[in-house]
Amino acid sequence: MGKTEVLIKMPTVSSIISQRAAEQPEKTFLIQPETDQSICFADLKRNIDAVSCRLDDMGIRQGSKVAFMLDNGIWSAQLLLGIMASGRVVVPLNVVAGQKHLEYVLEHSDAEVVFVEACYVQLLETLMSDTNCTTSMIRVDPVSGPNWPDSPTGTIPVHAPRADDSALLLYTSGSTGLPKGALLSHRAIVSGGTNVVSGHQLAEDDRALCVLPVYHINGAMVTIAAPLVSGGSVVIPKRFSASTFWKLVAEHQCSWSSLVPTIIKYLLDRSANEEFAFGNDSRLERFRFARSASAPLPAVVMREWESTFQVPMVETLGLTETAGTVASNPMPPAPRKPGSVGIPYGNDIRIVDQSGEQCPQGTRGEMVIRGNNTLDCYYKNPDATSAGFFGNWFRTGDIAYEDEDGYLFITGRIKELIIRGGENIAPREIDDVLYRHQAVLEAAAFGVPDENYGQEVAACVVVRDGHACSEEELRSFCEQSVGAVKAPKRIHFMDELPKGASGKIFRLRLADLIS
Repeated sequence: MGKTEVLIKMPTVSSIISQRAAEQPEKTFLIQPETDQSICFADLKRNIDAVSCRLDDMGIRQGSKVAFMLDNGIWSAQLLLGIMASGRVVVPLNVVAGQKHLEYVLEHSDAEVVFVEACYVQLLETLMSDTNCTTSMIRVDPVSGPNWPDSPTGTIPVHAPRADDSALLLYTSGSTGLPKGALLSHRAIVSGGTNVVSGHQLAEDDRALCVLPVYHINGAMVTIAAPLVSGGSVVIPKRFSASTFWKLVAEHQCSWSSLVPTIIKYLLDRSANEEFAFGNDSRLERFRFARSASAPLPAVVMREWESTFQVPMVETLGLTETAGTVASNPMPPAPRKPGSVGIPYGNDIRIVDQSGEQCPQGTRGEMVIRGNNTLDCYYKNPDATSAGFFGNWFRTGDIAYEDEDGYLFITGRIKELIIRGGENIAPREIDDVLYRHQAVLEAAAFGVPDENYGQEVAACVVVRDGHACSEEELRSFCEQSVGAVKAPKRIHFMDELPKGASGKIFRLRLADLIS
């Protein structure tokens, strides 16, 4: 369901790895700063072939689910690719999602093996005990890799995966209920990586700095799969650090990085403490752009980034269910529109009404997507799969419109819309105003029950270090921009807002946190 007809034989993760190893065997692909390790495409091929052989020896059948619980690094990237290339389905486990989420995913995914590094062994043992899972555990050393079982349990034949074979089972955040497992094929993975390459004009000499976790679609597809497709390279530290970001860019001559709005704000907050002369520093001259995805980027933050760091910020759109990027602002010198997620790359996008009919240009409706990058189904959830499509168009749940130039603007989520006295209020409109206030680091508006209007507007904010403001000041600031009807009636100050691995704020959880 949800696929355009494939007229040519499409490559797979394994065929691309083989091609890279044959054409560029000695070219560096992965670099891990903490361990001072790097591997070339020939190393990648050898290591991934070894993963496949070892899983064969363990009797893990074609299409079986194999999970990992790992921080970023050379081995998490290789296992992500290697499990898919071996003909099995990789299940990245989000280590910060909480025990309830992990218990559900571990049990629901039917994972037969979990690769785990030392710091998560106790957590995994607790999860396995609480769920009565009989999953095999394989420990992974960040330098030497998996500690495989001593003896085979029964080698089985596994054929090379085909484009339509399942490759990745990745679970959504479950911000409003149980997470859903998006099942993606090799065709979708390769198409998702290709969309990034096309949208950002990536070439063999481009080097990504991967600071987003590879257990999230952004890290996995944008900064691992896309450089694999383009023949580029990736610097992959254990995790993001605002204090070392630009040092890594300079030391390893990175040319781009995929970020989320929260990280962008952190980098802006410490920009005055950096040693680099942004816009006039030879150490950073190869860094040609950064991209933002996974959560809305306020226009004011985009402008502040470009003014501060003197490098383009490209806003994009990607979903778990679409193997990452589906739309992007084009690269300079083409126009980039603040507040827009850009134009489609590698798939078709429409704005439709409640019956699935296409809306006139400029009219708001639901964004739907069709292409080779969309999911096959939600794993073991036929009702969600059926509800997720209009025919072969995937329903995103985003409210959006297309302008006269074909640029897409997302104004909110259908399920997040605030309906006050019959008037529809998009929370992001309130967010954008709050972000313009110099004291606000993070902001999210949401609806709360109200006896008179059905719902009333509220907001939660996090204040920047060294700044102060009052609820009355922020409410008045909002009223000046959006009027008294849309302005939040209550604004709550918090130390942090609940977020997923991608940095997306869980807006629908805020009402419970303040009650």
